[in-house]
Amino acid sequence: MIQKIFSRREILKTGAALTAVSFAPTVLSSKVLGREGQVSPSNKITLGIIGTGGRGWHDLKRFLTQPDIQFLAACDVQRDRRERCKNNAQKEFGVKNCDLYRDFRELLARKDIDAVLIATGDHWHAHASIYAAQAGKDVYSEKPCAITIDLCRQLANAIKRYGIVFQGGTQRRSLGNFKTIVDLARNGKLGKLKEVHAATYYLQVIYDWLPAQPLPDPENIDWDLWLGPSPWRPYNYDYVKGSWRAHYDFDSGAKFHDWAAHTVDLCQWAVGADGSAPVKYWAEDHVLYGLYGNGVKLIARPSGWRGLGNCAVRFEGEDGWVETGDSGQIAVHPDSLRSELSKDFGIYGKRRDGTHGEDPETHIRNFIDCVKTRELTTCNADVVCSTHIACHAAALSWLLKRELNFDPKTDSFINDEQANRLKTRAWREPWIV
Repeated sequence: MIQKIFSRREILKTGAALTAVSFAPTVLSSKVLGREGQVSPSNKITLGIIGTGGRGWHDLKRFLTQPDIQFLAACDVQRDRRERCKNNAQKEFGVKNCDLYRDFRELLARKDIDAVLIATGDHWHAHASIYAAQAGKDVYSEKPCAITIDLCRQLANAIKRYGIVFQGGTQRRSLGNFKTIVDLARNGKLGKLKEVHAATYYLQVIYDWLPAQPLPDPENIDWDLWLGPSPWRPYNYDYVKGSWRAHYDFDSGAKFHDWAAHTVDLCQWAVGADGSAPVKYWAEDHVLYGLYGNGVKLIARPSGWRGLGNCAVRFEGEDGWVETGDSGQIAVHPDSLRSELSKDFGIYGKRRDGTHGEDPETHIRNFIDCVKTRELTTCNADVVCSTHIACHAAALSWLLKRELNFDPKTDSFINDEQANRLKTRAWREPWIV
């Protein structure tokens, strides 16, 4: 599929070049040829979106500011959302042609779409990404990439098997303040690293169903497609409006991944544990702990932060500590560490450019560039797979209320049959991957 996609692009590029040589003075405008700051159609990446809710539109807006993106199609199981997405894209960005779909399989069947943005509920991320990979589409997927340990690994394997470019939506890896403190930890500026701290929500799990409500017209809200691979349950509008989080069938586990997918990811990076995970996990109230093989302790906690913004992380070494969050500010100790901050940061560690942790534009740009070069993205499938597996293992220690020992090489718990059974779930037909 990738060869077919790039054959099409190369044909377009060659055709545009030949036409320019022969006929440009009398036929083609300079904009068509990619002049006047424009990107020629042959160099644009064609994009579709699957899941057009709040986060989907937030991401899509950043895609639509990029000159080499051509937006072609939007898919959502809710009619009002997909129509709103089209109207906003036309009004705010001048998008001329945007086809709408209720079933994402119709969007993936289109040969003229190169890449997809997946921003559905968590329970659909991995399945939609795998189906997109099978269709030869490059994927930018919101986090978490998958809601079980085994599904994380299946996703990473599928990305390799089909040779597509994948970017997980943990965009804080692409932002300067987070990159700066990771560099301090990895370059020994804190001394020997002892602890890494990740901000999280207070943990919660819900097993009960919400009260049944009358099924809507599938054209307005397709409940069966919304459920997708998750077990059947009666329809209730609260699920589809966004109140599904913490419900076990739709959530990655204990409401942990929503922030931990970002913050544990940054801790993994600081420890140098990409492709691996802690080997031991335990929980105390709402605080989750992990122990890496090199002795560094992971502490995922919802409170006790310095007020530097959401998704805070803190790294502590023998010679000092550093902390940052979505505000872009950096706190350090001892004060002599401030000289290690780049010129992009002011005297109090505040980013001069006003970058905020929720802005994915730099991350999206990395994805687009890698679609063109076929290089690995900042948060490629192996990176997000190992981070999310670590998050799942930590959440299971809280759900099972006991210490768990884990082998990152086999993605399995040691001498714990029950924990190993919870590495996967039963998927509803026909959504078997």
